[in-house]
Amino acid sequence: MWELSGYLGLFLAAFSAATLIPAQSEAVLTGLLISGNYSVVMLLVVATAGNVLGSAVNWLLGLYIERYRHKRWFPVSDNKLARAQRAYHRYGRWSLLLSWVPIIGDPLTLIAGVMREPFWSFFLIVLLAKAARYLVLTVVTLGIMG
Repeated sequence: MWELSGYLGLFLAAFSAATLIPAQSEAVLTGLLISGNYSVVMLLVVATAGNVLGSAVNWLLGLYIERYRHKRWFPVSDNKLARAQRAYHRYGRWSLLLSWVPIIGDPLTLIAGVMREPFWSFFLIVLLAKAARYLVLTVVTLGIMG
């Protein structure tokens, strides 16, 4: 039962970290790796799945967010949204390789939805970026542990 709760906690942390909710999935993954009580492969799969699904939520929000652009409560100014759209248009879908980067990654996945990036390309690029980040973190953590 404790093992399942560890995986669930990691999934929720990774999912939250990929949305606009501040969370630290890296700390949770590192702690579970150090504990030695979990399958390394399963930890990688769960963290990646949670983070990619959280990014997919951002993409979905991006598809529909412009409907509310002119509401008073809309959190982004027209100028900032236009600037983000120009940047995404300039660098294209490959900018999603930076979706793992703190601060810029979450808005980038949202803008991909606004820009109507096809889901299949969004999913594959984000999956690659997020899995690579967790793999590197895992290799470093296990290397330090010896």
